[in-house]
Amino acid sequence: MANQDNRGFGSMDERKQRDIASKGGKEAHRQGAAHEFDSEEARQAGQQGGREAHAQGTAHEFDSEEARRAGQKGGQEAHARGSAHEFDSEEAREAGRKGGRNS
Repeated sequence: MANQDNRGFGSMDERKQRDIASKGGKEAHRQGAAHEFDSEEARQAGQQGGREAHAQGTAHEFDSEEARRAGQKGGQEAHARGSAHEFDSEEAREAGRKGGRNS
């Protein structure tokens, strides 16, 4: 009988799995069958992934300089795409009052 230990997607090396998954995702988008996340779904998925990564100890811990650069890059990209939030005067006043605090 033939050896069946190397059968299936799970037995492939990670690079080959990613390549196949990428092709499947691209084809789904091409056919219009892929799920398109709205901003709320994307936020929730990112939150869930972050919690899981922290629980497993695999999350990247940003130092303050890395966090500053990441936030700056995200803000610049959002402005370049035209998707950045534009504060009205009341929102700007509230943000200034908080002075970088979450609440």
